[in-house]
Formats: sequence, C-alpha cells, structure tokens
Amino acid sequence: QVQLVESGGGLVQAGGSLRLSCATSGHISVHTMGWFRQAPGKEREFVASMGWTTYYTDSVKGRFTISRDNAENTLYLQMNSLKPEDTAVYYCAARRTISSTRYIIPSDYDYWGQGTRVTVSS
Repeated sequence: QVQLVESGGGLVQAGGSLRLSCATSGHISVHTMGWFRQAPGKEREFVASMGWTTYYTDSVKGRFTISRDNAENTLYLQMNSLKPEDTAVYYCAARRTISSTRYIIPSDYDYWGQGTRVTVSS
C-alpha cells in the first residue's frame, strides 16, 4: 500500500505560479506517477504523468512541469502562467509499477491522495 499526501494548493491570481507536492510512503522511482484534477461539476481529468516517459495534457503543455525527487520520494507539479480554467482539486496518483506507457484514465492508477485545491482568480 502506497500513501500519497498532496500539498501546495491555494489561491493565486491569473498568470501566477504554484508548486504542488506529493509526498509518498514508498519508493517513488518504481511507480508511474500522475497528476489529475477535478473541477466542480466535471469529471476527473489527466494533467501529467511520469514513468520512464513524461506526458502532459495539451492544455498545460509549456506551462506545467512534472518532476520527482527520488531521494525524497516526492512528486512535484510546477504550475506557471495559471489560468482561471486551471481551478480544480488536484490529485496525485500512483501505479504499482513503472513503464513508458501513457496512462491517462483514473482507473489506470492504483493509489490516490486526498487532493489539494487550486483556485485561480481572474
């Protein structure tokens, strides 16, 4: 069982930046990790993932960067040039294994954090 704890959310003005963190209880280097988000009234959607390969959804390419610190077993999501449409609860997720495959569906992931709220004001 892998436990995930997100932090770093908050309120920011459009154009601003936030860095989300996801602390894990396991060895992050053996898991494909992902970030998802869920806006009010909408389904949870893929944002970015990192296994042997990194993937982003089109709407965040060039603005968000996913990274991980294997020594600290922590996943990050650096979010720049934030827009009001980025407002959502952001979730960290992990698969039991690591690969190069692009996993973008929530059911592809085995473990989830509780989420951290990001609000971008216009």
